[in-house]
Amino acid sequence: MQPIRQGDVILLPVQQIDGQKLPHLTLAEGEVTGHKHCIIDGQAELYEQDGTLYLSVLSSEALLVHEEHKPIIIPQGTWMVRIQREYEPEGWRYVTD
Repeated sequence: MQPIRQGDVILLPVQQIDGQKLPHLTLAEGEVTGHKHCIIDGQAELYEQDGTLYLSVLSSEALLVHEEHKPIIIPQGTWMVRIQREYEPEGWRYVTD
């Protein structure tokens, strides 16, 4: 599986998920607009371990949405959720949505 990107969120395939199961499916909240990257369709679970989120898509696919981006289909599997960073002359910073 290849990484999947939606705005500042990137999903990286991983083999195994550990951590505490969370009661929501919000992968990230926008710092500027307050919009959320979240799973709205399909069966999925979100876990957190040491400040890192992990998504487990249990159904054949799940739908990731955000108000400012095109919806993306996430295939079944396990994913590490990361916020992308970019380099500026002042140093590295997280991409904001």
